[in-house]
Amino acid sequence: MSQTQVISSSTHDSTIHDAVLDYYSRRLATCSSDKTIKIFDIDSATTPPSHRLTATLTGHEGAVWCISWSHPKFGTILASSSYDGRILIWKEAAPAQWQRIYEFTLHTASVNLVAWSPAEVGCHLAAASSDGNVSVLTFENNTFSHAIFPAHGLGANAVSWAPATLPGALTNSAQTTGQISTAGGNGGLQRRFVTGGSDNLVKLWEYNPTTAGYDNLATLAGHTDWVRDVSWSPTPLSKQYIASASQDHTVRIWTLPASGDVGDASQWTSEELNFEVVVWRVSWSQAGNVLAVSGGDNRVSLWKEKLKGGWECVKTIEE
Repeated sequence: MSQTQVISSSTHDSTIHDAVLDYYSRRLATCSSDKTIKIFDIDSATTPPSHRLTATLTGHEGAVWCISWSHPKFGTILASSSYDGRILIWKEAAPAQWQRIYEFTLHTASVNLVAWSPAEVGCHLAAASSDGNVSVLTFENNTFSHAIFPAHGLGANAVSWAPATLPGALTNSAQTTGQISTAGGNGGLQRRFVTGGSDNLVKLWEYNPTTAGYDNLATLAGHTDWVRDVSWSPTPLSKQYIASASQDHTVRIWTLPASGDVGDASQWTSEELNFEVVVWRVSWSQAGNVLAVSGGDNRVSLWKEKLKGGWECVKTIEE
């Protein structure tokens, strides 16, 4: 049975914008308009599990919008993005002792969201900024490199990585060998992500090893207002799914069949879910078949695809 865990006192002095568990669900990081990041240890041996504040990270000069844990194979690393236009990378050097190991300052406006790539393709951090650019930081051999490029003319709001393998690749590699991208020299693994912007568009990108940059694979149009969030289903099922949330009070679920071409926008079909409020965030379950949607009414709804097609709301949680 699942439990809802509540931190009675976050110790933040202002609005909390993001709260993220690490890979093992043993630590919780939160960030706030008070310009700080808080790290909590979670003790699951107690009932309910207890949270203990172990560190407060300072360094941003504006509200901290987003935080993201890297895969533990790369170390205990946390990325943060802020209204101050900076991306900070933090690493735990010793228990409860954190160091800022990198600072990225090439964005000229708020950095709205950061997300680490699947570990199989390496240690890459994608970021979406209100300056219209998307950046990708790569951590390799203890050094950082970067790519930065224009993505959305009126501002980039969100980014989400594709799974490292294509649908069916885990169960039927013989059939999919010819379809899997070799971009980046990762032994047949794909390095792709999706972005959403204030131009009302959803865009798909893929790493180009020749230019060491990212090419626009496809542009998906349909929203009539800012795209606030995007989420690419993390599990390579029989189809590929991308969800996009918009200020137009809708979520679109974009679907590509297993045999489809990611770069052909005409092969992506979308179903529209309608809400009475602005929709802020969308997130897929780890199994990739349940979508969580949160909006301006302080509700979270869970959606699942019906056997005969279409999507239905299976649960609503009110905060």
